[in-house]
Amino acid sequence: MNTKAKGYLLGAVAAATYGMNPLFALPLYKDGMDPDSVLFFRYLFAIPLLGAMLKFRGRDFKLRRQEIPPLIVLGLLVAFSSLSLFLSYNYMDAGIASTLLFIYPIFVALIMAVGFHERLSPQTLWCILLALGGIGLLYRSGGGTTLNLTGTLFVMGSALSYAIYIIGVNRPRLQSVATLKITFYILLFGLSLFLLRLKFGTEVILPGRWYLWGNLLALAVFPTAISFLCTTVAIQHIGATPTAILGALEPVTAVFFGVMIFGETITPRIACGIGLIILAVSLIVAGGKIPGYLVRFRRLFPRLPLKRSRHR
Repeated sequence: MNTKAKGYLLGAVAAATYGMNPLFALPLYKDGMDPDSVLFFRYLFAIPLLGAMLKFRGRDFKLRRQEIPPLIVLGLLVAFSSLSLFLSYNYMDAGIASTLLFIYPIFVALIMAVGFHERLSPQTLWCILLALGGIGLLYRSGGGTTLNLTGTLFVMGSALSYAIYIIGVNRPRLQSVATLKITFYILLFGLSLFLLRLKFGTEVILPGRWYLWGNLLALAVFPTAISFLCTTVAIQHIGATPTAILGALEPVTAVFFGVMIFGETITPRIACGIGLIILAVSLIVAGGKIPGYLVRFRRLFPRLPLKRSRHR
């Protein structure tokens, strides 16, 4: 297999494994665990995995004093994004939630336009309208029912907080920090949110069946460690933008597992809405400046972006 083919394959694996979030999380919900407990163990199990990656690559764990405050803020942003997404699974189909989350690059474009006076191109404006049309199709199902407002707000909050993270992680203060080290400390600082919400572990809910511990470990391994590593290698082989576009497999994977395993329904209207959102986001990533803001980190809970190879 040549290098380019390997890159595309690994990019597809990275996106597909990240789309496995509902596959492992929903059985834990059914067993009685809450999102805070699930994410607490996900972060807890992922931290030593990423620490081992750091050591394997010969990196150290040192931080400069001025790097700690932004990493704390970014860690809390990512943890809030994770929590909001996992909470949304209680209110809507996981496949639709994962698709709605996929619009976060559009939030990046809007924040850069409003907060940093970056010009929105006609293509970006057209893609935003396209995505809104897709959301409109998802809003009302074929049976006439509408998306749960609470669940929709949770997903939008998740997408917005992750967009803020993507912009914040590209600020100059963290430019010299290796991407893998940023990931490790964001997980470490993000864990504090779940510790506080669970009253320092006193209210954590454990799986009721022994084999469900495998689900918790799988959340740390597949959507986190494997997805992160495959994305890193894919970007090295084929570049940031193609890897980002392959991220469209994330919601597709989530929809697939939702329909095939959890009995979620998909109508022609929903399929069209999902397609419009994926098309809109892919066009923005392929044709605009967004890859420049999605370069630091692609696989942290949720989602699509990219990273600079010079830090690996």
